[in-house]
Amino acid sequence: MSASFGERINGYRLEFDDDFDGDRLDESSWLPYYLPHWAGREVSRARHRVSDSRLQLFIADDQPAWKPELDPRMRVSSIQTGCFAGPLGSTIGQHRTNDLLRVVEEQAPVQLFTPLFGAIEIRVRWRPVPDQMVALWMIGLEDRPERSAEICVFEIFGNDATGAGADAGVLMGCGLHPFGDPTIVDDFEQVPVGIDVAEWHDYAVVWTPHDVTFFVDGRPIKHVDQAPTYSMQLMLNIYDFGAFTRGRDAPFEIERVRHHQLPE
Repeated sequence: MSASFGERINGYRLEFDDDFDGDRLDESSWLPYYLPHWAGREVSRARHRVSDSRLQLFIADDQPAWKPELDPRMRVSSIQTGCFAGPLGSTIGQHRTNDLLRVVEEQAPVQLFTPLFGAIEIRVRWRPVPDQMVALWMIGLEDRPERSAEICVFEIFGNDATGAGADAGVLMGCGLHPFGDPTIVDDFEQVPVGIDVAEWHDYAVVWTPHDVTFFVDGRPIKHVDQAPTYSMQLMLNIYDFGAFTRGRDAPFEIERVRHHQLPE
């Protein structure tokens, strides 16, 4: 996997390009809610702002726990590019990570941007906070239960980021999770990367029908010889798992998100 990201996408076609220009989130591309079928849109609403051609996702002082009966600490601001769930009271819905989850608010099926294969890249920075995490995932729509795998483009816990400048480093999570997809074997790891996550960096994947390759700043860091073969939505988020205290607003800043389609 020696080819750089730029070399790998030579000949690809730019299909999606959000540089967050303007003063508000483009809701023709993004839903500002985190899995709203499990908690309702009001509780799931992302705290965010758009200015200076940047999106900021953050945890606000007045933000409630997403599902306090499951985890009274977990708060999350997330935006996603699709949504699918079953009828009220059912167990049908995306990313059902706990057996107790039931649909509490019906959602119309939405596919704003759900690519099939190609290359996703994102440019972000974040000042790490203990007990917080930032991530970009791709997940299946789960319109059929087996279409449920996840491509974790990257996830970073504040506790796993250390130092600055020449001493900087981070354990960056990336890889595949099968969830309900029987064709995928779990292949996820935390890869040591010598970067200061408080500075701007580029994270990316190249996703083909046969494999997925993960990149940081154009350099390949992990390769998986398997791949989901159905459309996936993007989920871009910041979590807080710590005890509630004020002043934990360390925004996750996003400069751009792009998708390049495979050449025909």
